[in-house]
Amino acid sequence: MKSEDSADRRRSGTEQMSDSQPPKTEPGGLLPGERPTLKTLSRITGMAVATVSRALNDAPDIGDQTKRKVRAAARQIGYRPNRAGVRLRTGKTNVIALLLSTEHEVINHTARLISSVAGGFRDTPYHMIITPYFPDEDPMDPVRYVVETRSADAVILNQTQPSDPRVAYLIKHRFPFATHGRTDWADRHAYFDFDNTAYGHVATRTLIDRGRRNLLLIAPPMSQNYAANMRDGMMGLSAQAGVSAMVLSGATSDDPNDHVAAALQAHFAAHPDTDGIVCASVMACMGATMVVENCGNVIGEQVDIVAKEAIPFLATFRPSILAVQEDVGAAGRFLSLAARHAVEHPDQPPMQFLDVPTNVG
Repeated sequence: MKSEDSADRRRSGTEQMSDSQPPKTEPGGLLPGERPTLKTLSRITGMAVATVSRALNDAPDIGDQTKRKVRAAARQIGYRPNRAGVRLRTGKTNVIALLLSTEHEVINHTARLISSVAGGFRDTPYHMIITPYFPDEDPMDPVRYVVETRSADAVILNQTQPSDPRVAYLIKHRFPFATHGRTDWADRHAYFDFDNTAYGHVATRTLIDRGRRNLLLIAPPMSQNYAANMRDGMMGLSAQAGVSAMVLSGATSDDPNDHVAAALQAHFAAHPDTDGIVCASVMACMGATMVVENCGNVIGEQVDIVAKEAIPFLATFRPSILAVQEDVGAAGRFLSLAARHAVEHPDQPPMQFLDVPTNVG
């Protein structure tokens, strides 16, 4: 009996010791079957739940080292915030909507803009969604949808017009937003803009300095704010210098290559002395190159072409093309910050930046 009792006590003791041992954890610190939560991160990092939460939300009073540690732990265990819970507690979605037209060129800056805006939200509580609209749709529709459903905390717009109805609507409804481009109400909203007045001026000055006297602008649609800015920069300087300057009729820099080429051929037929071209896009520049060379001219000799580009390409396509760089990556990163600032600090002045080109090449 004693030996059996002793065996029972030994077995019981072994079971008790096993029960008292800490449970095994999965890689990263998760318990078997555990769903990652703020409490999990608190246990793994040794920080208070409130500290973990504020670190994940990029609170300014939390140090960068703490933020990096918490974010690294969150990535390791696959933590994702419960967005439904966040919305119930705060009324926020932690989503920023990038509203884009489906109209695009083969070589343009749209992809770079998307990737740089998305990159700006890395290691923040915010995520980006892309809300497209088609050419036959009212651009106001996606704006109204986001505002009325509160499916995002802010929106980012591009292709702005001087009196843009989307901007007027967002200002009226006090909904946070930022624009890639300015409007007539630029003093009242966040924006990043490439100074196209300065671009028109710099491109025209370069052509005049190279002896060109009959200039042509392949402009964006004049309904868009930056088209008018580009035109004004070119026309203002050309008038001062006493040289001829025209805007291409029958096509814009947003049109397909064959449309641009047809309009250019008609222009050269009527104005064969054209010797300097300013392009608003890479695709327009390629169309201009084709027409100029088909007319028997050599770029850099009989005709000069100036174009702006977001990604270095034109020097490879034709080394004699004169290029101005537009930093779309910087624009996207700034817009992500500006949209967050508009959400988190609605009573502070909006973030604004104007990228001013000073030279060609």
